[in-house]
Amino acid sequence: MDMLTFVFVCLSISITGLHAAFTVTVDNPSIKVKENDGVDLKCSYSSDFGSTARVEWKFKDLKGSQTLVYFDNKPTGNYESRVTFYNGGLRFNKVTRADTGDYDCEVSGNNGYDEKTIKLTVLVPPSKPVSRIPPSVTTGNYARLTCFDADGSPPSTYRWYKDNTPLPVDPTKFPNFKNLTYKMNVYNGTLEFASVSKLDIGSYSCEASNGEGAPQRGDVVRMEVHDLNVGGIVAGVIVALLAVGLLLFGLWYASKKGYLPTSQNNKLFIHSPEQMIWMMGMGNSSRNHLLLCSLCYSA
Repeated sequence: MDMLTFVFVCLSISITGLHAAFTVTVDNPSIKVKENDGVDLKCSYSSDFGSTARVEWKFKDLKGSQTLVYFDNKPTGNYESRVTFYNGGLRFNKVTRADTGDYDCEVSGNNGYDEKTIKLTVLVPPSKPVSRIPPSVTTGNYARLTCFDADGSPPSTYRWYKDNTPLPVDPTKFPNFKNLTYKMNVYNGTLEFASVSKLDIGSYSCEASNGEGAPQRGDVVRMEVHDLNVGGIVAGVIVALLAVGLLLFGLWYASKKGYLPTSQNNKLFIHSPEQMIWMMGMGNSSRNHLLLCSLCYSA
């Protein structure tokens, strides 16, 4: 009798031990499907949840926003016409790129709870990327070129071309590019120059690819690099100084000849252009304001 009891207990443990208590299982935790195709998200659960187990599906998109897909025994909102629930999973009759994200299958019942996640990636070829390339940069300045494909799923990676030649990610490893000092990020599409030089002059374009469909190339834009125009800056400063000098001389001359209105009170006597310059340099003092309002000349 004791031997029979022992055998019965062992058989019971081996049978019930095949499934852990309150367990949710998914057939495939990561699914990829082309846009506009249908797909099944399969989710099953152990019998200890009971015959009236509560099943819910939640969706979290790539931006982290969460939405209920299946709740209270029926699809919700926009999913009503697109989703069918069956014993064993959730079926989309057609998926779009907006359906890419994480789907949580949550099961509760008999005081038990478990959940599993299925990652769904809707495959979409890249579109023509939008690039921003400065047409002109001053030597020694920082320059940043950007490239972005808004449609590709999974997200595109990027490469840059200069004069129709692909640029290596690390130019220091290639003799023909070792004198270039750019930094390329293939994941966000940026090409950065800490200090541009004449070697960076050229026609630039970027390419987006994600393994779905043909890679897409953006528009070609030529970037010129110009030296700082020191002579022009100096000439501008000289012209400005001459203009100020002529203005001061004109005020002094008009005061000397009596062309400016006079006042009997608070008279200021200006004897020379040097005195005019000194008075103008007095800032916000009251005498400076009087100078502009009550100019007189001495005999």
